[in-house]
Amino acid sequence: MATNKRALTAEDIKRLETYSDPQHTPNGDTYTFVSTTISKENKYQSQLYVQKLTENEPRQWTFDDSKNSNPRFSSDGSMIVFQSNRSGLTQLWLANTDGGEARQLTNFKNGASNPEWSKDGNCILFSAELEQGDDVANQCEQSKDERKQDKENKAKKAVVINRLKYKSDGVGFRDEKRTQIVRYDLRDESFTQLTEGDADYAFMDISPNGNLILFSANVDDDEDYSLTDDLYTLDITTNEIIKITDGKGSYGSASFSQNGEKIACLGHDYAYKTATQDQLYVFDIATKERTCLSESIDMQPDNVMIGDTLMGQSTTGPVWSKEDDKLYFIASDHGATGLYQADLNGEISVLYKDSNHVFGFSYHTETDKFIVGISTPTNPCNFYQLHDGELSRLTNANANLLDKVTLSQPETITVEAEDGWEIQGWLLHPYGFEEDKKYPFVLEIHGGPHAMYGQTYFHELQLLAAKGYVVLYTNPRGSDGYGQEFVTACREDYGGKDYTDLMIAVDYALENYTFIDKDRLGVTGGSYGGFMTNWIVGHTNRFKAAVTQRSIANWLSFYGVSDIGYFFTEWELGKNLLDDPTKLWDFSPLKYAKQIETPLLIVHGEQDLRCPIEQGEQLFVTLKQLKKEVEFVRFPDASHDLSRNGDPLMRIERLNHICRWFDKYL
Repeated sequence: MATNKRALTAEDIKRLETYSDPQHTPNGDTYTFVSTTISKENKYQSQLYVQKLTENEPRQWTFDDSKNSNPRFSSDGSMIVFQSNRSGLTQLWLANTDGGEARQLTNFKNGASNPEWSKDGNCILFSAELEQGDDVANQCEQSKDERKQDKENKAKKAVVINRLKYKSDGVGFRDEKRTQIVRYDLRDESFTQLTEGDADYAFMDISPNGNLILFSANVDDDEDYSLTDDLYTLDITTNEIIKITDGKGSYGSASFSQNGEKIACLGHDYAYKTATQDQLYVFDIATKERTCLSESIDMQPDNVMIGDTLMGQSTTGPVWSKEDDKLYFIASDHGATGLYQADLNGEISVLYKDSNHVFGFSYHTETDKFIVGISTPTNPCNFYQLHDGELSRLTNANANLLDKVTLSQPETITVEAEDGWEIQGWLLHPYGFEEDKKYPFVLEIHGGPHAMYGQTYFHELQLLAAKGYVVLYTNPRGSDGYGQEFVTACREDYGGKDYTDLMIAVDYALENYTFIDKDRLGVTGGSYGGFMTNWIVGHTNRFKAAVTQRSIANWLSFYGVSDIGYFFTEWELGKNLLDDPTKLWDFSPLKYAKQIETPLLIVHGEQDLRCPIEQGEQLFVTLKQLKKEVEFVRFPDASHDLSRNGDPLMRIERLNHICRWFDKYL
C-alpha cells in the first residue's frame, strides 16, 4: 500500500487542534466553539472561535496565550460571558459581541467557572469554590506571588484528615472549600451566594421565569459514605429548597423545559452498582412524578466514547425541543455515538448516526437546526450543521496535518466468545502495509472497564500503526455500548470471561489475517486495561512484550490507597477487604508474578490517586526481585489522566517509551 504521506509521530500530538462546546447565538445564524491546541512553549491553549453558518471558515475571537472556554450568550445576543485563566486563575470575563475588549467579571480567590445566563439576561449564574464564612461581595484574586507563597506555606504544614472522601485524582487532597452557586446581577453589579453548607452544589439550569435554580448535590448527613447525587430546586425568591429525586441514585445533566413545568435529566439508581447504565428521565415539577423515556433502548443515553485527544466539554443532552414535546441527546451504541430524539411517550428515533463519534451538539429552537461535533478514526474533529437529516460540514480542522500524514482506517471485526456472545473490535493495518509481509501485533485494552472503544480518533492507536504494528482493540464484556447485561457481565469475574473474550479476539485475528506474525505479539492497556495487561502476562506467555499503564496489581492495597477503592473494590469484585481478603488476592495480578515471563514495561504517574503508583511499585519490585525482565517509568506530577490531558511533553515521552519497548522486543 504505497503512500506519499509520512507516518504519524508521537510529536504530532502537538500539531493537533481539538474542537469542543458548540453554542448557537440566539438568532441562530452563527455559532461559537472552543479550539484547544498546544503552544510552542508546550502549554495548552484554548481559544474561542465564531462562524456564521453562511461562511466557509470560522474566525478566531480570542488571541491570548491562556485557556478560554465555556462561551455563553445573553438572550439578546449582545453580550458573551466566558471563563479564562488569563489573569492567572480561571475567572469569568464579559464582552460585547459587537467588539471591544473583554473585562474581568470575577476576582474570586479560588476562581469562578461554568457561567450561564438567566433567561432575561439580567443575571449570570456560576460556580465558585468557597470556604465557610467567605463573603462573595469582597473577593480578591491573589497575585501569582501570593499563590506561590500560599502553596509553599501549605507544603510545610501537616494535613489533618477526618473524611473518607479526602482525596480525588487530578485534584489532590480535598480541603474545606466547597463548590457553591453564585449569582451576579448586571443591574447593580452585585454578587449573591445562593447555596451554602458542607456540600458541593453543581449548577444545572435556571427556570424560564428566573425564580428556580436547578442543581445536583449530596447533602446527606452521611455524605461521606454515600455516592448519591440528587436533584433539587432552589426558589431564589423564598430560599425554599425542594428535593426532586428520591435519594437512591445519581442524577445530572438536568434542564428545565421551555415552559418551566418539567425537568429532563440522566440518572440511575445504582441497580448494578458502578456498571449501571443511565436512563433518560422526565420529572413533573408540581407532582415530582418520574417518567423513564429510555426503557425501549438498551443502551447508554450519553457519550461514553474514550480517546486520548478529547479535550473540552460539550453538551450531550438531554435538550428540550421548542414545543417541549421532544428531547435530544447523544447515545452510545456498538462503538459509535449518534444523536437521538425521544418524545414524551418514550418513542426513540435516530436523528443522525454513522460509523463515527458524535461528541457534542447545539440545538437552536427557532430554526430547528443542530450543530454537531463529529470525530472519526481518521479525522479528529469537525463541526457540521444538521437539518432535516442533511449533514453539511462547517469546519476543516487539522487539514494541514491530515494532508501530510497517513492514518489507518479501522476494519471492524465481530468475534464469537466461548459462550456465544458477540465481541466487537477493530483492526488497524500498519503504515505502508504490504499483503505479503509479516508484521508485529499489539492488543490494546481500554480502561473503565465500563467505557467504550470505537469510531473516534485515538492518537496512541494510530501511532502504533504508524510504527509498523497491526493494532487490535476490542470491547470485551464489561464495556459500555452493548446493553445492561453486557456492561455488568465482568463484575465479580475480573480475569474470567473478559480475559477469554480478549484471547479469542487475538485468536481470530491470527486466523484471519495471515500478515500478523504470531511470534511477535504485544499487549498494552491503562487502568482496568493495565490490570488486564498484568493479568494476561501472569496467565499466558504468548505475548513477547507488554506495557502496563496506570495499572492495578494488588486489590488488597488498592482498597485503601485509591480515591475510589473503598467502594469500587466491593462493587466490582463483590467483596471488600475485611470480608474476603483471600478473594481479593486471587483477583490480584501480583499473586501470579512468578508466572510472568513476558518483558514488562510499567508506566505510571506519581500523582495518580485513582490507581496510585504504589501499585506499579509493588509489581516492579516483585518482578525485579524475581530477576524478571521489567522496567519502570515514573512521570512526576502526573495524574491518572496523563495520556489524555497531562503535560504535553510527558504525553509525548510516554508514547515514545511505549513504542521503544515494543520496538525492542517485537
